[in-house]
Amino acid sequence: QVQLTESGGTVVQAGESLRLSCTASGTRFGGKDMAWYRQAPGRQREVVATGSHAFTRPYASFVNDRFTISRDDVGNRMFLQMFSLKVEDTAVYYCNTDFQSSHVEPIPWGQGTQDTVVS
Repeated sequence: QVQLTESGGTVVQAGESLRLSCTASGTRFGGKDMAWYRQAPGRQREVVATGSHAFTRPYASFVNDRFTISRDDVGNRMFLQMFSLKVEDTAVYYCNTDFQSSHVEPIPWGQGTQDTVVS
């Protein structure tokens, strides 16, 4: 059974940095286009950033220029590095495939990791 697990979320002060991690069991990141998503209270889940598995598409950050995505296919994990966090970045963050662009079904969602930014 495929399982996604996000970690690294915590309470941080505005302006600080945070790195989130995602690991997968039962599947491999290699060969898949991956992405980070987030969902704030009362809002829809949105894509944060995407990364092609083979650089066939350029890296894209859809939310802002303060986030960077990276991946370790050998270790079967991916990361989201967030800089200069703002209160508006408070959300539950999830990882998954870039299923919309790839026209595939998403892997079952993990529980996400809560990032809370306070001023």
